[in-house]
Amino acid sequence: MSKKVRKNPFASRNKGATVSQVGMRLNRYIAHCGVCSRREADELIAAGRIRVNDQVVTEMGYRLQAGDKVYLGKRQLKREDYVYVLLNKPKDFITTTKDPRARKTVMDLVKKAADVRLYPVGRLDRQTTGLLLLTNDGELAERLSHPSYNIRKIYKVELDKPLTKRHFQDVVNGLTLEDGPVKVDDLAILEGDGRAVGIELHSGRNRIVRRIFEHLGYRIKKLDRVVYAGLTKENLPRGKWRYLTPREIGLLKKKGR
Repeated sequence: MSKKVRKNPFASRNKGATVSQVGMRLNRYIAHCGVCSRREADELIAAGRIRVNDQVVTEMGYRLQAGDKVYLGKRQLKREDYVYVLLNKPKDFITTTKDPRARKTVMDLVKKAADVRLYPVGRLDRQTTGLLLLTNDGELAERLSHPSYNIRKIYKVELDKPLTKRHFQDVVNGLTLEDGPVKVDDLAILEGDGRAVGIELHSGRNRIVRRIFEHLGYRIKKLDRVVYAGLTKENLPRGKWRYLTPREIGLLKKKGR
């Protein structure tokens, strides 16, 4: 990737210091400015950290009027160009915007992608590789991360020993873990000895794939997310990123409705 900040050819044009749409909810506007998700915006509002024009606003359902200016502290919030980046995450990178222990994060890999702050959508643990979406579109990120939207994910899993027929059927039938039942959408043996399997599921629960197989007595040697919400790793080498196309952005927004 170039050392210069690349201009995103697919960014939405949402600049401007004032609100152009009468009646927009305040939390939605804050999310559109790339500050955080709508849920986190509600927390900022409740804490009295948001000001509209010269007044602190703590009302959850507050709607803006054309010409209103929104401030977080002394900073005026402005709607940014939206940027959508797909990363093929390598091992040993933390999925976070900042790490207090100064470990490598996914943000180190995409820092040349945009001159706005990007946020990862969901998480991949340090040892898991594969597809990760990053964006400053807080509203879309929140939708895609919410369990109710059932975003489809496919993983390639390499186990420390062959998956038995009994355990294969157990996974297909559904397991009950410490935080409740989990159901997969599909499971397939990818190689003859049964050590490599493909698993498709919609659950976004923490470390869910690892916990499924650990529950049955297996250790995962490699875990790679190969499909996320219809996006694939085609022509995207490990450690590299690319912008989403307009068509991909449109499809993602349909999934997040």
